[in-house]
Amino acid sequence: MLLHLMRRTRWLMTAASLASILSGLFSVLLIAQINAALTSDVASRVSAAWAFAGIAVALMVCRMISSVLFEWLGQRALAEVRSFIAQCVAVTPFAQFERVGSARIQSALTEHSNNVAILFISLPVILTNAVIVVGCLGYLAMLSWQVFLFALGVIGLGAVGYHLVHLRAIHYLHSASSEQDRLFGHFRALTDGAKELRLHQRKSRVFMDQILGESVDGVRKLRTHGMSLFVISTSWGQFLMFAFIGLVLFVLAGDGPEQTRVMTGFALVFVFMVTPLEGLLMHIPRVNMARVAAGRIDDITQEMPQGQGRQASTQEPVLQHLELRDVTHQYYHEQSDDFFELGPINLSFTPGEVAFLVGGNGSGKTTLAKVVVGLYPPEGGEVLLNGERVEANGWDAYRQLFSVVFSDFYLFEHLLETPREGLDEEGNRLLAKLHLQHKVKVENGAFTTRALSQGQRKRLALVVAYLEDRPFLVFDEWAADQDPLFKEVFYCEVLPELRRMGKAVLVITHDDRYFHLADRLVRLENGKLLANKSDTAEASPVAEH
Repeated sequence: MLLHLMRRTRWLMTAASLASILSGLFSVLLIAQINAALTSDVASRVSAAWAFAGIAVALMVCRMISSVLFEWLGQRALAEVRSFIAQCVAVTPFAQFERVGSARIQSALTEHSNNVAILFISLPVILTNAVIVVGCLGYLAMLSWQVFLFALGVIGLGAVGYHLVHLRAIHYLHSASSEQDRLFGHFRALTDGAKELRLHQRKSRVFMDQILGESVDGVRKLRTHGMSLFVISTSWGQFLMFAFIGLVLFVLAGDGPEQTRVMTGFALVFVFMVTPLEGLLMHIPRVNMARVAAGRIDDITQEMPQGQGRQASTQEPVLQHLELRDVTHQYYHEQSDDFFELGPINLSFTPGEVAFLVGGNGSGKTTLAKVVVGLYPPEGGEVLLNGERVEANGWDAYRQLFSVVFSDFYLFEHLLETPREGLDEEGNRLLAKLHLQHKVKVENGAFTTRALSQGQRKRLALVVAYLEDRPFLVFDEWAADQDPLFKEVFYCEVLPELRRMGKAVLVITHDDRYFHLADRLVRLENGKLLANKSDTAEASPVAEH
């Protein structure tokens, strides 16, 4: 991830890095100029002043350029990482998306992406301070190579201690990232389960204290431990620096003007180097956090293979006949604590037909619907569209046949189908038909509000399905949240109208009083299709169909 981002911006990265390096060099030249001015005579003061002013201006310009470029790079990196993750999510097979989990994806889109972007904002500080530290050491070597070797030993001792602590700190940061993925799942539960938490005080207290509270505290502790170790190692390094200054001034200092100039230079440079070294050590954890975050993003996106990526279709899909032949699908069933097998399913659909899918809870109705619409490609058997088998590279085109209102549907604010003339008028006509014209309107291709009851929002979802004008519509317990009036409208007006329009319709329902309105009744129990001739006189049996 990090290498990809750097390759994408290598020219700007090069320019920003060069500006940071020059900024560090000018800082070293500035301290050297200060040291020279302290021991120079009056005659050379004017030229030294001009040199000092020129270096200071160059330092300011380089720092400005570096900071601006790296800030720009950070924001671009954040945008690219989020776009990349979003694209992976958009083209990943739905079953794989469910296995990855929305909490981990949300964590990648927010916290992990931010940590990657922070790396680019930290790079100018790291590069500039690294150059200052290296340049200061070089200047010290010019003053006295014996004292320089002693200084190098002190810095080496600090580096070894820092590295050992650093390894332990990285372990804590990795653990914090894993716990944070779980924390995002708890945040979602906090909002999605708001009604349940308010109805049960004990449940709310246990969730807040033991589940959410412990997870929040776990992330806090792990990150605090990790970052505290970095702070401790930084303080250790600072102590060694000041200890070295004390040794230079009070132990190693000798007599004579030349020795005084050397020791003054060493003390001055070391005091000047403390702040850059501190900044360098404090920003290294951000680099490590970015590496951890990039690794988490890599792990998540690699779990989302793009084998069913979107393919541009040159023509609208046509439905003449759809058949599931010996289709099977397996998934984990919570109620039985075992794997549940759907099928083998033999089922066919034709335009202008309304089929009801009925059965007990947990019988596999919604799973079958997801197989029909191509969200779950079959593990066995085949799906035939107009007599031709749907191959692995054709599932995305196949899915364009369907408009679906799932029981856990999501309602987008905008009507995202292809804009067309009169979309607002058509949408408002449908809203009036569903008695929603006084609560919401369609303006500029968007609903004016979605702050409605669940049943009203389902009616909006029905409007969207109408406007998409796909040849096959699937409704998963659409009428479950409707009052008797709109159940009547749905079964007695909407479904017959869709039949007249030549749409194939599959309705998952428990409303047995309307079973007689179906052209065909499909009964599913324990993942198997059953033939039942007694459900309705008008519904044809499902055997072998």
